[in-house]
Amino acid sequence: MAAPYHTSAYHTSPLPGFLLGFAMGGFLDGILLHQILQWHHLLSGLQGPPYDDLRVQTLADGIFHAAMYAVAAAGLWMTWRRGSSPSRARPSLGAFIAGFGVWHILDAVLAHWILGLHHIRMDGNLVLWDLVFFAIGIVALLLGLRVRRAGPGPTVATVVVVAAGLGAALPAAQGSRIAVAVPDGTSPTAILTAVAALDGRVVGNNPEGRVWILDLPRGARPGAVEAALPGARAMGAAGLSFGCLGLGLL
Repeated sequence: MAAPYHTSAYHTSPLPGFLLGFAMGGFLDGILLHQILQWHHLLSGLQGPPYDDLRVQTLADGIFHAAMYAVAAAGLWMTWRRGSSPSRARPSLGAFIAGFGVWHILDAVLAHWILGLHHIRMDGNLVLWDLVFFAIGIVALLLGLRVRRAGPGPTVATVVVVAAGLGAALPAAQGSRIAVAVPDGTSPTAILTAVAALDGRVVGNNPEGRVWILDLPRGARPGAVEAALPGARAMGAAGLSFGCLGLGLL
């Protein structure tokens, strides 16, 4: 009797290639950005003890690499168990590229914008570099779907994700709900004072206090918030909850 992994569904499943691509995305992040360029560690966005200890940051990076190793091992095991076939080469390659892209999308949405664990570069323009790697993920995902011949264009979900990410980079409109990124060390009191002076209100903020969601009255200019808070940057539009920056905050 044939084992379950010899079924047609198993042979055509994109999961092995997807897992390998996902793991390679993680390895690229960890090896290039964590170790070679040293732009960030996994937990660089978390402040205070024990995160100020380099040994803790290195340990977190090691655990991250071990998790990616496990994902890659699972993909390799599944690939070996089902055997090889020329007819599966193109779908497997497409799944690999898509998995690579999904890693970058998930990393941007979850680690950068929702949990605030780190950003691509912890100095300079945080949003710009995050969006660059988010865009890399989108391009890889669409390319992977095309290679697999999954359809003539992106899915509805992909369109929503792309629009949300781009929305986070757009300048804020007047008299709207906006996201404001503030520099490290900006006190909540300073933020509340600036918002109150504009007759606005605070909707929420991320756990690190680096991104605040504000409601401004009609006619209020987001530039006034930036003027009152040196180094702050107003971003996004309310229609898509300020892109991914709004997720988990509202």
